[in-house]
Amino acid sequence: MPEMQQGRPVKDLFCLKGRVALVTGGTGNGYGSQAVAALAEAGATVFITSRDQLRAQQTAAILRDKGLDVRGLALDLESEPSIAQVVETLVGETGRIDILVNNACSNHFESFETISLQDWNQVLAVNMTGTMLISRATAPHMLKNDGGVMVNLSSIYGVVAPDQRIYGESGTNSPLVYGMTKAALIQMTRYLATFWAPRIRVNCLTPGGLFNHQDEQFIGQYVAKTPLGRMAGADDLKGAILFLASDASAWVTGQNLVVDGGWTAW
Repeated sequence: MPEMQQGRPVKDLFCLKGRVALVTGGTGNGYGSQAVAALAEAGATVFITSRDQLRAQQTAAILRDKGLDVRGLALDLESEPSIAQVVETLVGETGRIDILVNNACSNHFESFETISLQDWNQVLAVNMTGTMLISRATAPHMLKNDGGVMVNLSSIYGVVAPDQRIYGESGTNSPLVYGMTKAALIQMTRYLATFWAPRIRVNCLTPGGLFNHQDEQFIGQYVAKTPLGRMAGADDLKGAILFLASDASAWVTGQNLVVDGGWTAW
């Protein structure tokens, strides 16, 4: 019989010790903060970004007080020089970048009938063009070392249309431009996964709604459409992020992992 290949212990597959990650955004209470926590708790050095440098540094300081290696940088995804500066600083401090989580995004809660062209273009510039630019800027540094991993954060509204009934007649909480850009990230994921294969793995993570003390009526209507009967909580994306960022998913690329409590399964 052929000899079985010796596998690694599962805890080693999820270990990120010695790796350097960049999470765009990550200073608020959304999914970015879960990504930062998951990567840092698994041993990675994590850089988080915000347009507001002080906010990024203060958030990083709070996490360092918890024993996590997190650092904060200012980043404007609408500016190529800002993107270049972040990558230069990160690589200058650590000598490498292994993981990029494209979490930061823009949104304008305006209806389709009234959103201005300026606001429309601003969302496109951050969510699509900015994601492309920072992915392109970090890739050469991954390729110089042992390769790397990119994870793009999409949304269920990049997969299905929003149910306007849970938002009221205006639908301003689920604007068209937001869903368009999130759908584009899924296709960008597929393209880059094949473009940079086999050195860089690129996957997409598509979460459902995160509980954030929304209006009770909205929560009730959202939960009623979710098979698992609740919105996402403070830990519900951490395992998925760690899976895609670590060697546990070493044979996974070009995929869109939906973590939505079953919302899109109906």
